[in-house]
Amino acid sequence: MSVDIDITGLPTERIRFSPSPLAELGAMLHALSEPGHHPGLHPWATATASSLKPDLADRLTEADFLWRSSRSDILLPAVPRATLAEELDDLDRMDDETFTSAAFEITCTTGYERGLPSPLVDAGQRARVRELSAARGPRQAEFTDRMLENPRALRAWLRRLLEDCEQAFFGDNWQRVRVQLAADARHKADLLQRKGLAEALAAVSPAVSLSVGEDQTRIVVDKLASGRTTAYGQGVTFLPTAFGWPHLFVVHRSGWQPVIQYPVAGTELPQLTAPQLVQERLEALAHPVRMRLCRTLARGPHTTGELAAAYGLTPPEVSRHIAVLKKAGLLTTRRRGRYVLHQLDLTLVARLGSDFLETVLR
Repeated sequence: MSVDIDITGLPTERIRFSPSPLAELGAMLHALSEPGHHPGLHPWATATASSLKPDLADRLTEADFLWRSSRSDILLPAVPRATLAEELDDLDRMDDETFTSAAFEITCTTGYERGLPSPLVDAGQRARVRELSAARGPRQAEFTDRMLENPRALRAWLRRLLEDCEQAFFGDNWQRVRVQLAADARHKADLLQRKGLAEALAAVSPAVSLSVGEDQTRIVVDKLASGRTTAYGQGVTFLPTAFGWPHLFVVHRSGWQPVIQYPVAGTELPQLTAPQLVQERLEALAHPVRMRLCRTLARGPHTTGELAAAYGLTPPEVSRHIAVLKKAGLLTTRRRGRYVLHQLDLTLVARLGSDFLETVLR
């Protein structure tokens, strides 16, 4: 599974790397509302949440469906600006129908890629949005009704909320990370110019790659989701984030310019594991016989013959199970004379839980 962006014929100059204040604020708001997604940010999230004034905390809860389970596309601008105010000005210039559709596209619609009509003009979509928002609780239902009944007033309320966030915590944090994000964007842009798009994408994330076919060139983002879009407008925009790991967000909404928000690299971040490999490892461990073998292999190196004798299996049976575990990369193997010793890779197995979470959250 992957999200594919068709960039066939797209000039290199239409591929942009740039930090975005609004996108970084969205990442911070998500980390505050879902601290379990970001264990490395737990001290920051705890300190920031405890410092919020009650009124601001309450308003953030009211609007958090825009950034809690996923990230609304209105928070990931295709044309980044230098300041949050400039990006909010761009949002103000968006018409009500487009803004409302984008605000609800993740939590309240089921046709993200099909480009369904705005609930402001389509009665069926309006009823669907109200139904889905009601299922998420009375506060989102109330927020949805306010958006549908008076979008201009709700949009002004939302802008004031984001401006208050800038005063309360975002401004100081943005000053702290913007230099790092700008340097990362310059580095990726330099790689694009000197070594080409494939090298630049590899530096963005191991989960992002270039696929070149006879009649199509695609950016492929390895995710537990399927999506497809074509570069519109000015091309494709990449937004670095210091608060986003492990998420790798892709705007592939129908008719919109694609945007990818990626976490900046750091020595503290583990290497991403391909979803297929995580699945193979979980399936390898799911078999009861292999679970029993792992019990022994976790304690020390053993030969196939030793395992067969310990569990009343034939050597060929053990070999087949060992082959599955080796293919999944769960074992280390070394030779001692004519004997081959297998042992469970404890460090890798210990990371399997976090690999799984990173994969499903990516």
